[in-house]
Amino acid sequence: MTLQEKLKQCQQNKTAILATNFYNFETLQAVLSAASDGNSPVLLQLTKSSIEYMGLEMAVSMARQGLTDYNLTGWIHLDHGNSIDLVQRCLDAGFDSVMIDSSEKPLEENISTTFKVVELAKKYGAIVESELGFIAKLGQNQEGAYTTVEDASRFVSETGIDALAIAIGSAHGFYKSAPHLNITRLKEIHEKIPTILVLHGSSGIPHQMVQEAIRNGISKVNLATEIKDCFMSSLKYRVNNFDEIDLRKVFPVATQAVKNLLIEKYKMVSFANRN
Repeated sequence: MTLQEKLKQCQQNKTAILATNFYNFETLQAVLSAASDGNSPVLLQLTKSSIEYMGLEMAVSMARQGLTDYNLTGWIHLDHGNSIDLVQRCLDAGFDSVMIDSSEKPLEENISTTFKVVELAKKYGAIVESELGFIAKLGQNQEGAYTTVEDASRFVSETGIDALAIAIGSAHGFYKSAPHLNITRLKEIHEKIPTILVLHGSSGIPHQMVQEAIRNGISKVNLATEIKDCFMSSLKYRVNNFDEIDLRKVFPVATQAVKNLLIEKYKMVSFANRN
């Protein structure tokens, strides 16, 4: 099954695929182990920073080998690609899906850049995700305008995009106040366009709220911040409270903590239509 087929299946069944970022071997292992326990499909995400940290070929090789070792259905996705050059490198490396993020540029430029990436990705059989509207990144003011139905309709029509991350009240990083998703706007956009809709910034959003979003049109849920925070919090506690220098004994504790987190997240997206 291709990723596009899986996303369409999720859209029809009112479930979603959990797209998880990984940053090293340990967080990758946590994702794969949790998915294996829950028999869940895996969408492994890499950002520009993670690619620079691990190396493109190393990161892809680890991901592909991990999917094989755990006998999982899975794909690799570029998260928040900021240039066509990076997109090209990832496509050449065998990514199944790429995101081009020009959301902070004027709408016309966002459309133009996204269209170029869509045309490029066709040669590789990869799908393309983009972002429309203001979804706050780390350090930015989390208050912003929602994606409009008109802009979403035009964007999809003029770019041919496969998946669209929309602004409905979520934000990247930790929330400064209780998050609130505009389900009404989500429903309006979902009714207008057939494109796969993506929720960025799910870390910290109550599970029931995420599930309501899935029931009303979200088919891909991104998770990153909670993975990093869970791993580092567990690691800090272990290092600060135990006299142990063998990282082979220290890191597995943090890996297990992330696995426990992800087991619940996989349940969240799978059971959305049962509540």
